[in-house]
Amino acid sequence: MKTVVCLPTYNERENLERMVDALADKGVSVLVVDDNSPDGTGELADSLAQRNGHVEVLHRPRKEGLGPAYLAGFQRALADPEVGLVLEMDADFSHDPADVPRLVAAAADADLVLGSRYVDGGSVGNWGRVRRFISSGGSWYARVLLGVGIHDLTCGFRCYRREVLEAIDLDAIDSRGYAFQIEGTYRTLRAGFRVVEIPIRFVDREHGGSKMSRSIVLEAIWKVPVLRFRALTGRL
Repeated sequence: MKTVVCLPTYNERENLERMVDALADKGVSVLVVDDNSPDGTGELADSLAQRNGHVEVLHRPRKEGLGPAYLAGFQRALADPEVGLVLEMDADFSHDPADVPRLVAAAADADLVLGSRYVDGGSVGNWGRVRRFISSGGSWYARVLLGVGIHDLTCGFRCYRREVLEAIDLDAIDSRGYAFQIEGTYRTLRAGFRVVEIPIRFVDREHGGSKMSRSIVLEAIWKVPVLRFRALTGRL
């Protein structure tokens, strides 16, 4: 069973090569999904793919957000019938590449594995109080409104079994920012799949700029009650 790590990139030239190197011995393939980065990330990704057999690149014409980038990556990964697991992961080392085997191993007994900051053993490093509040508060808000027991609904470090991505109707997902993570988890739960959380330590990026914005936060705020309404009315 083949495992693919999807790495969405936009201006990640400072991080990408180190991340590809760090994943080289983890038994996974790497799919870089670049949104036409103006800093040359796409060109670097092509060079890395030429030198590394475990690397593939998907070029997209423009930046459209995290959700569309991951959906494009999922579709590319699922086109290979040998792929059984698909991971989401940030390219900026907020997620530790050393934790990839832990997520893959946990998928032996789960359909979706979440690398969680908010379960026992999980933690967040080098964030200020405002960012911590937005993140933990957002997960609490979504958990309460959706009525689920998941602690870290906005986590971006996760491992899907192929069967989940084939079942949850990817074409119906329209979230663009971190709401995409909430929607993916909620649809997985609604479809009856088993979701587990394993603890990780999340650290903020050291190189490059954060993609967090006011519009991403606002989308998550209004999207959660919309998801709940759709579920209650049988449209999810």
